[in-house]
Amino acid sequence: MKDKIGIVILAAGNSSRLGKPKQLLSYKNTTLLKNTILQASLVENTAIIVVTGANHELAEREITASKATVIFNPDWQSGMSTSISKGLTEILRLYPEIEKCIFSVCDQPFVTTAIFENLIHEHHTTNNGIVASAYSETLGTPVLFHKKYFNELLNLKGQEGAKKIINKFYDDTASISFEKGNIDIDTEEDYLKLIS
Repeated sequence: MKDKIGIVILAAGNSSRLGKPKQLLSYKNTTLLKNTILQASLVENTAIIVVTGANHELAEREITASKATVIFNPDWQSGMSTSISKGLTEILRLYPEIEKCIFSVCDQPFVTTAIFENLIHEHHTTNNGIVASAYSETLGTPVLFHKKYFNELLNLKGQEGAKKIINKFYDDTASISFEKGNIDIDTEEDYLKLIS
């Protein structure tokens, strides 16, 4: 049997620059958050956790029918690190056998099932402990971590995110191409560009 893989979708931010919850922006007859959950849920043998924060009730209502588990991060204002830690802790509580976990954000509209599958495939092929998505000359989300980095993830502080660990263990990092990975929705302008 193939190993179960954790996918943590980070959806706790308050979209301060946008002025409304970006997780719930309409996209492809659904929402940005639901689209990310759908793409993740089509990957075989996964456990999906969605970490909410600022707009918890709205987000939770959005995803009642999906196979994702929603957890609320009461410390979301303290930064991305708290959502990473909360999501990983919860996935390990529910599925202690999990050895790999992918972290994704909810505002990359072009994320696909294939991106998640490519991360897993690249990990199996290269045996690298970290596999990140490459776009715009940087490495970022979605990103897969082997369990040897779980403690590093749990020890992130404040605004620190996965990038800190990618940079620290660059020698153990492989990457896959995510052509439109640089497109994320932070402002009204970004969103209008996406739907126009």
